[in-house]
Amino acid sequence: MSLGRRAFIVFQYVLPKHAVTALIYALARSRPLAQFLIGGFSKLYTIDFAEAAEPDPRGYATFNEFFTRALRPGARPLPTSPRAIASPCDGTVSERGSIDGERLLQARLKAKSHWYTLGELLGDDPQAADFAGGEFATIYLAPYNYHRVHAPLTARLVSIAYVPGALFSVNRATAESVPKLFARNERVVCRFESDSGPFALVFVGALNVGSVGIVGFGDLTPTRPRKARRIAVPEAAQPFTRGAELGRFNMGSTVIVLWPRGRCRWAAAFQPGARVRMGEAIGEIEGPR
Repeated sequence: MSLGRRAFIVFQYVLPKHAVTALIYALARSRPLAQFLIGGFSKLYTIDFAEAAEPDPRGYATFNEFFTRALRPGARPLPTSPRAIASPCDGTVSERGSIDGERLLQARLKAKSHWYTLGELLGDDPQAADFAGGEFATIYLAPYNYHRVHAPLTARLVSIAYVPGALFSVNRATAESVPKLFARNERVVCRFESDSGPFALVFVGALNVGSVGIVGFGDLTPTRPRKARRIAVPEAAQPFTRGAELGRFNMGSTVIVLWPRGRCRWAAAFQPGARVRMGEAIGEIEGPR
């Protein structure tokens, strides 16, 4: 590990991450600073507004409105096959593959790869073993990506859990250096039931991620006190259709998708390092529907 990377990791261990994130949360919602922040960010990351529902940067009242901007209708066509799994978000594939028993791969290293378990990721979920031996995908959302998250299949939301934790950055450097990164960061776990069985989608918080919002339930983070809790989901809740918005990151982070054994076959191009766009086919459902 280079000296610079080592310093970056050590700095994150001592940084008051929740306090820094709270400051970013406030700045992102400041109206007086909105155009200054939006202008600087847009130049730094060369933001393309062509797909945005609001193409004028001056049309956003706060930086957070800009950061979580909606897409214009028709910007992301969905797959035609009813068995196709649609990418839930924009981003880069960090890892994907089979769950080794209850172990998920965090990062591939030359000497020793980092792993974490389903139980560590999902908290006290009594049904975590449903995904043992199944499939997983980890997608990293960079600051320049579209930051809303959508349903990969038509499914009914059956449970939401908030799991408290740290707020390390979730870029490649920390994924390769911080053990059990995704299982130690704050996260929101959403479990779904579809015609082809259950799946789960995990919103992993990170440094500067001021909040995670779920459609119909509002912002679930930040919260005080930071204690594990379950959010009641009405049994009569309508299903989310494939491609419907599920939630959003108010600042960027990572999404992890989990499937049971024998229910998912990833597309050949859906490999670590690949860039994906919300709505494109990243795999296919296997077995009965």
